[in-house]
Amino acid sequence: MTGIARVIEMTPDPLAPYAIAPGWQVGNLLFLSGQAAISAEGALVGVGDFDAQLVQVMANIDRVLAAGGSERSRIVKVTIYLTDMANFPKIVEARKVYFTAPYPADTIVEVKSLALPELMLEIDVIATTG
Repeated sequence: MTGIARVIEMTPDPLAPYAIAPGWQVGNLLFLSGQAAISAEGALVGVGDFDAQLVQVMANIDRVLAAGGSERSRIVKVTIYLTDMANFPKIVEARKVYFTAPYPADTIVEVKSLALPELMLEIDVIATTG
């Protein structure tokens, strides 16, 4: 695509084996693909450890945002997918750690499973570039 839309490119790109773009920039908005606990090299992080997976997910979000010319403070919307809603209190606390007021708009849903059986959460993001 050309014009107002461009793919966010990363090297290495851990989503390339799945035929998924890390995200797209459309005008001054970034639409990130769902980020899971997969390292930049493509390795699963934090099997059985929700907190470790959350740290990796946020690091991945930061990495894609930076590649798109943005940062976490410019996130306007997050969608969080949990495989166990018992982790919801950890998400509430994480919002206070990873974001500041005014907080992003948020949707949180429980799902039966994610792309890999060991994944416990995935987060997708909409952010601005300026």
